Amino acid sequence: MGDLTESVILLYHYGMNKAQEILTTLRRLERRRVQLLPAVELPPEGLFGALSQSRRECGSPRCHCHAEGGHLSWTLTFMVDGKRRVEHVPAELLEEVGSRLEAGKRFKAQVAELMSINAQLLVLDRRLRKMQQAAERKASR
Repeated sequence: MGDLTESVILLYHYGMNKAQEILTTLRRLERRRVQLLPAVELPPEGLFGALSQSRRECGSPRCHCHAEGGHLSWTLTFMVDGKRRVEHVPAELLEEVGSRLEAGKRFKAQVAELMSINAQLLVLDRRLRKMQQAAERKASR
């Protein structure tokens, strides 16, 4: 990014309100990025995917599941090499899988916010440079 002080001077007479608005937004986004970067930590045990609950009746004709709507079952759905995988999650792992999915969601949200900030900074910096170039052309006339 260019020197912000120089930007303010160049744009003083040419579109000051818009330039100030862009500079204010740039500063706010840069502060948020600096704040967010140290907090983004890859959870080594994190998971991406979805945990789903279902009920199935077993093959035993005398089992209670036929009258009660089936046995409770949990599955984890995730992608591997562009293909959907569905794996059974035993009841004893349910809490662990749930917390690992939450860690993955937090990480994904932080990275998405960071990438969104980077895109916004790229666009705003480009707009500011165009305004600077226009101001320089007007000043040289």
